[in-house]
Amino acid sequence: MVSYKVIGVMSGTSLDGIDLAYIHFEKKKKWTFSILHAETIPYAKVLENQLREAIHYDKNRLAEFDTTYTKYLAETIKLFINTHKITSIDAVCSHGHTALHQPENGITYQIGNQEVLAQLIQQKVVCDFRVQDVEFGGQGAPLVPIGDELLFSEYDYCLNLGGFANVSFHKEGKRIAYDICPVNIVLNKYAKQLGFEYDDRGNLAKSGEYLMALGTELNNLPYYKQKPPKSLGLEWVQKEIFPRLEAFKRKEIDILRTFTEHVAKQIARSFQIRSKILVTGGGAYNDYLIKRIQYHKEVSILKPSAELIEYKEALVFGFLGILKMRNEVNCLKSVTGATQDHSSGKIYNYH
Repeated sequence: MVSYKVIGVMSGTSLDGIDLAYIHFEKKKKWTFSILHAETIPYAKVLENQLREAIHYDKNRLAEFDTTYTKYLAETIKLFINTHKITSIDAVCSHGHTALHQPENGITYQIGNQEVLAQLIQQKVVCDFRVQDVEFGGQGAPLVPIGDELLFSEYDYCLNLGGFANVSFHKEGKRIAYDICPVNIVLNKYAKQLGFEYDDRGNLAKSGEYLMALGTELNNLPYYKQKPPKSLGLEWVQKEIFPRLEAFKRKEIDILRTFTEHVAKQIARSFQIRSKILVTGGGAYNDYLIKRIQYHKEVSILKPSAELIEYKEALVFGFLGILKMRNEVNCLKSVTGATQDHSSGKIYNYH
C-alpha cells in the first residue's frame, strides 16, 4: 500500500476564489481518498477584476502580474496550512490560474506556477500541468478525466458544472472528455447585473421568459458541431457569447432563462439515455438547471457530498501531482488530442 498527503489548489474561470483541499490518498488495488480539510478563499474585488482583465495584458504586464499572483497564492496556501495546523505534506499540487488558453496557437499560460512558489511556502510543489500537453499538440484540457477514470469509475459520466461544463466518460476502451459549453461564467454575469452574486438554485432563470430566437442562435454555434477533443476558454465566450446576448437587448432575467435552457440542452445532448452521472462544481446546486437537463434526457444525476461537489477539481489536481511524482501518466491523448499519453507538470523542490 502507498499513501500520500497532499494539498490540491485550484482557481477556476468562475473567479469565486482559490479552492484548497488537504487530501489523503491511498493505493491498495485501486486508489481511494479522503478529504481532510477544504475551503475556498475568495478573491478581493481588485484581484478578481485583474484576473478578468489579464487576458488583455501584454507580455510584460502579464509576467509582472504572474509574479504578484504567485506571491498572493503562496500567502493563501500558507494561511490554509496554518489555519488547519497541517504538518504532514508530501506536496502542494497547484493548477494556478489560466490567463491565456489558445491551444490552436500553441499557447496556454497559467499564472501562479513560478518556481519561487516552493521557496515561499517551503514545500515541494507540483504545478503547471497544461503546458507540456499543448507542446505535444494537445488542447491542454481537460485534465480532470484521469481522476474520473481512476477515482470515479462507477459512474457512466462525470459532469463538472463550473465556469464551463465539461464531461468525461469511458468509450470503446478509452477515456473521452471535452468542454460542453459555458455555464457559470455567463450565468453569474447576468445574476450580478440583477444584483445577486449567482443564480441561487436557478430561481432567477426559472422566473424568466424563454427567448426562442436567441436560443436557436446559441444552439447553432459551430463549436457544438465539432467533434472532441475540444475545449473552451474565456476568449471564446467574449467573442461568441456575450456579443450575441447583448445584441438582443432583452431583460437580464429572460437572457438568464434562455441561457440556462441552452446549457441544459447542450449538456443533455452529451449523454446516453438512462446513464448514471456524477455531477460536481458550483452548478450542481442549480436545481432548475439539473431539472431541465433531465427534462431533455432521461438520466440519473447523482449529487455527492457538498465537499466533493465543491472541491473535486482541487482533489484531482492533488491526484495529478501524485501521478507526476510517481512518473505515471496523468494526461490522456484520447482526451486532449496530444500525440501521446504523458506525465505532465513541473516539480519544484525548496531548500
